[in-house]
Amino acid sequence: MLTGHGGNYHYWASVLGCPPDEIIDMSSNVNPLGPMDGLVERLRNRMETIGALPEADASGVIRRFGRRYGIDPARVLVGNGTTQFIYALPGILDCRNVLIFGPTYSDYADAFRLGGAALVHRLATPEADFCHALDDLDAEERDCDTVVICNPNNPTGNLIPRDALENFCRRNDRRTIVVDESYLPFSDAEETGTLLGSDLPNVIVLHSLSKIFRIPGLRIGFAISANPQLIRRFRQAQQPWCVNALAQEAACFLLDPQCPTDAFIAETRRFFEAEKRAMVEILSKEAGLRVFPSATSFLLVRLPAGLSASSVVEETVRTHRILLRDCSNFHGLDSRFLRVSLKTSEANRLVAQWLCRLARGIGKRGGWERFDFTGVSSAP
Repeated sequence: MLTGHGGNYHYWASVLGCPPDEIIDMSSNVNPLGPMDGLVERLRNRMETIGALPEADASGVIRRFGRRYGIDPARVLVGNGTTQFIYALPGILDCRNVLIFGPTYSDYADAFRLGGAALVHRLATPEADFCHALDDLDAEERDCDTVVICNPNNPTGNLIPRDALENFCRRNDRRTIVVDESYLPFSDAEETGTLLGSDLPNVIVLHSLSKIFRIPGLRIGFAISANPQLIRRFRQAQQPWCVNALAQEAACFLLDPQCPTDAFIAETRRFFEAEKRAMVEILSKEAGLRVFPSATSFLLVRLPAGLSASSVVEETVRTHRILLRDCSNFHGLDSRFLRVSLKTSEANRLVAQWLCRLARGIGKRGGWERFDFTGVSSAP
């Protein structure tokens, strides 16, 4: 199994000898306002469902998803998180050369590499705020039969507008374009920016319930395409009962038209917009720190020369029991990049102030001033 993601607070809890819930996990991109009211109670009341097999193909979930987004259910598949679909893609597409827009989530490259495909990376730069120019493919890229784009992108947070992305997909209609929209629900641009309802037959859209509703342990992801042949290939390769009974209960609850899902998402977006403004205001005052624009729930920060993300992450969790994400293992980023997944207002402000202190050079590793995080909890 490949590792190296955020959210490894269990490891640090064992190192520090503390309960996991004493660590504020700002390395994992989940919504601090979730889970939604009523969801946990619904699952408690439906625990008897674990005594029987769930629907083999989770067709009830698929129908509700289709109704919510106005999509023919025949175009939709649900699985054990979007990760299941990512690792199924190499076998489904039988691809040989894959173009990945980065720096981005490493599982795309890991999945296609395991499937035997050659990889080409189109890397955006800090000078361009990690925005990609969707110009014509160069000679090496033209050999690629598959393209992977995370939109908004993890860990940079940049968002490609729908018109530009659609035009790119149309110009490359002989290539399969995989668009991962797992973080799009955090953005006000979701309604106008999503490709969920696209009629482009060369596009596969990945959609997640895990991040926006803070239910990553339930593993609920979707794959959507207007191409019936692609959907048929996915369905033939998919194992039965890959979405467990409680995950299906949760998905049906969240996709029910009577559930106040839209109000919850709107509240989430307001919260993150306010928190991003506050964080940027603090961090931008230090010349040594650079924070990049983000359309979603996290911020990518470049540390000043002399500070490494690994040392900052370790010192922060050891001293304050707050876990940040070292981004040095993202292809295209170096040891000075870290990602801050926003949580409570108190935690966000205190982390911003702590990073500013480090940027001002308040001591070396092992001798940094101790910042008082007393009373900051991981609860929203």
